[in-house]
Amino acid sequence: MLAEIGDDRSRFADARALKAYAGSAPVTRASGRSILVTHRRVKNDRLAAVGYIWAFVAATHAEPAKQHYQHRRDQGDRHAAALRHLFNRFNRMLGQLHHCLQTGQAYDPIKSFGLSGEPPQAAAA
Repeated sequence: MLAEIGDDRSRFADARALKAYAGSAPVTRASGRSILVTHRRVKNDRLAAVGYIWAFVAATHAEPAKQHYQHRRDQGDRHAAALRHLFNRFNRMLGQLHHCLQTGQAYDPIKSFGLSGEPPQAAAA
């Protein structure tokens, strides 16, 4: 993942730019009253594949990520969409990685996902 992001820490102005590059940020098209939200097709495919695996492993082994994944599945998301949402989760995986790279801090899943007993909606606020 780090090889795909590169060693220039100022390459991405914020976590949103990194998420768009990785393909995890959704694309919103709005025209009049209609709004269409789809997944990003133009992306760094290798970084997107690593992110998918990272989200899968997190959803399998980390309790907060499991809870978020299950919440998204219960809301009707399919497997790939739930993993993509987990990977893109605000201040979560990719956003947290960007923060860690910018500040030089080590990754902490408790800071990233909140307390394990906290419901997914409360963690997003």
